[in-house]
Amino acid sequence: MLKLILALVLSVIAMLIIGPRVLPVLRKLKFGQSVYELGPKSHQVKQGTPTMGGLMFAFVACAASLLLHGTWYGFNDFILALIYVSGASMLVGFVDDYIKVVKKRNLGLIWWQKIIGQVLVAVSFSLYCYFHPMVGSSVIVPFFNVEWDLGIFYVPLMACVMIFMINSANLQDGLDGLLSSVTVIGSAAWGLIALVLVMIGGAAMDPATAGNYQNIAIFAMALAGGCMGFLRFNHYPAMVFMGDTGSMFIGGAMVGMSMLLRMPIFMILICFTLLASSFSVIIQRIYYKVTHGKRIFKMSPIHHHFELSGMSEQQIVAMYAIVEGLLCLVAILSLNLIP
Repeated sequence: MLKLILALVLSVIAMLIIGPRVLPVLRKLKFGQSVYELGPKSHQVKQGTPTMGGLMFAFVACAASLLLHGTWYGFNDFILALIYVSGASMLVGFVDDYIKVVKKRNLGLIWWQKIIGQVLVAVSFSLYCYFHPMVGSSVIVPFFNVEWDLGIFYVPLMACVMIFMINSANLQDGLDGLLSSVTVIGSAAWGLIALVLVMIGGAAMDPATAGNYQNIAIFAMALAGGCMGFLRFNHYPAMVFMGDTGSMFIGGAMVGMSMLLRMPIFMILICFTLLASSFSVIIQRIYYKVTHGKRIFKMSPIHHHFELSGMSEQQIVAMYAIVEGLLCLVAILSLNLIP
């Protein structure tokens, strides 16, 4: 428990120290955000705001996790696996951001280039989990005392889930402080879930599994603390954006923790707001094609619909945070039903 608190506190402090020193560098390098022309008109004032700030909390989360790491388990170590999946996901986002800010091509990577990178990350991590002695092909079904063995379908299904969730996190990052806020809550929830599972398992749980779950909790709290500190500079009006660099790191980290805990289905609760962003885009496009030009939302992802409906960015962030908090609480309470 002490290490979890330290991971949270140290990450917050590190971000508050690093932030004021990195922001001038980003401005000097002219790593400014290119605002999408078809987005809300009010966002045009954000043109040129430093981006790629996700590098800061990504570094802090990984460094704090390694510093406070418990027992090492070699190739089977969960923290190393989380650093890989979140870092590799971030690399795809970094290249995308680099093309946007340096090459001045607003759309960044071509869609198929981005997908190829994400497929490589998703398939490799899914295979890692499938062959991991503490993970395997079974997933826990929330609210029921059962496990669902996906068998040989685990790898393709989880790879698709990973790609979907990483891009969902990217879509969620559309308002100042939005993705940072829900990540603080969601990541802390994964940390608490990992800790509760160790407590529930008690002496019956394999020591290596218990140790790895504790390592997940440390990583989760480090990420929550990093995003909490990042909010100091990312809340409205934002002084820096995380960019695809940060959003894809978060996406990879969130889905990575869920898979290592054998709880990807729990993302329906813990990552509900991320899912809402993606599904609102899908629904909008289908409705647009079926009705030949009509829209069900004023703009998608749905947080822009709320914005164009008169809500301020701060109100939307607060609403999302409350929804995220309540659903995370439901997810944690459902653990009592797990054998």
